[in-house]
Amino acid sequence: MQLSALAMSSGIAAQAPPWTEASGLPLPHDVRSVRILRWEEPLLNEPRGSAPRRGTAGKSALLPLYGAQRGPGCEHRWLMVGPSAWVCGDHTEYSTAPPLAARSRPHLFSNGMPFAYYFVAEDGSLGYEQLSLAEEQAPDEELEPGFAVAIRQIAKKNGGQKFGLSTKGLWIPMRDLRMARPYGFEGIGKDRLAGVGWIKSASGTIFKKPGGRRSSQRPLKKHSAVLVIEKSSHRSKDWYRVGQDRWLRARDLRVPRPATAPPEARPGERWIDVDTETQIVTAYEGSEAVFSTLTSTGRGAKDSELATPKGTHRIWVKLQTSDMTNLQDDKASRFYAMQEVPWVMFFKGGYGLHAAFWHRNFGNRQSHGCVNLAPKDAQRLFHFTRPALPAGWKAALPTQYDPGTLIVVR
Repeated sequence: MQLSALAMSSGIAAQAPPWTEASGLPLPHDVRSVRILRWEEPLLNEPRGSAPRRGTAGKSALLPLYGAQRGPGCEHRWLMVGPSAWVCGDHTEYSTAPPLAARSRPHLFSNGMPFAYYFVAEDGSLGYEQLSLAEEQAPDEELEPGFAVAIRQIAKKNGGQKFGLSTKGLWIPMRDLRMARPYGFEGIGKDRLAGVGWIKSASGTIFKKPGGRRSSQRPLKKHSAVLVIEKSSHRSKDWYRVGQDRWLRARDLRVPRPATAPPEARPGERWIDVDTETQIVTAYEGSEAVFSTLTSTGRGAKDSELATPKGTHRIWVKLQTSDMTNLQDDKASRFYAMQEVPWVMFFKGGYGLHAAFWHRNFGNRQSHGCVNLAPKDAQRLFHFTRPALPAGWKAALPTQYDPGTLIVVR
């Protein structure tokens, strides 16, 4: 903890005997917040080093200060920065600035992506810790083709070549990067859910009647939303009517199936239905569906590592972003590494819901087992689910009073 002039400016602190340790000083009277000094500062449930993790705070975040207490595992004091949330003062400093506001509405990114994401081009690239020495000395890291990086800043070296600063602190030549274009698809809210369906094929061919000739009308684009008016069967194949003399083959359409709240859910409790058959995720409040969208679940066979685990689960941790990689998997036929994957909601081990900015195949099985969502949908569900992520936090684990949202995979 850095007390410096702020601590000594406190009248109470100034009256303390000179032999008083910093950890025994009263809190300065004008302190309003605690500034986090490290990138990912652990927040614990109790004021002791062996306590369970409560979450993670981001560097430079100004968290509210509710109290201080000495305890094992911290040289100075444990600082209470939220309900069941303590941070060791060793890597923080007091501040007179107000804490980050507890927003009634969270900040939403217009494209659902908290960073600009890029893919390393086919020849790979190199990363440097210092821009001034980039490409003039040995690189600090080699980047493989196809890997994704999150760029927080772009600058020119000596007014010429552009370099991007990744969230990992590496300067990468922009000529070696290809931008991940944001995908604007998003799901449907409760006011328009009745009868909704989405085109899941490359295009939705329109027919004049079930089993009849194709219509002269232009096919519907992939992921277009339609209003399903009627379902019919012709020669054991299902068809959907979406307008006057406008029929679609069931194989080209994804339509939500109603779900029943699990017995674990309290009346009115929020929960998420993941339907692996229709590749649709629906958010519920009690028995009412309030949002629905397309997803891409695991492509693996039942009970395999690449299959999304079925059953009723609860979110055990939420992370604003998380790195995802299989570089340690000796059995992998193809390696991947994605920095700062946004809006992660793990519900069973490493399986979770999260944004996918690297493909647009929603409505079809695609993932390594997780529940892939378009970025705007993942952002929406992240703020819909529990536990809450307070301002300044990067990750949050549930508590007795803020349990994780139920996730039902069928």
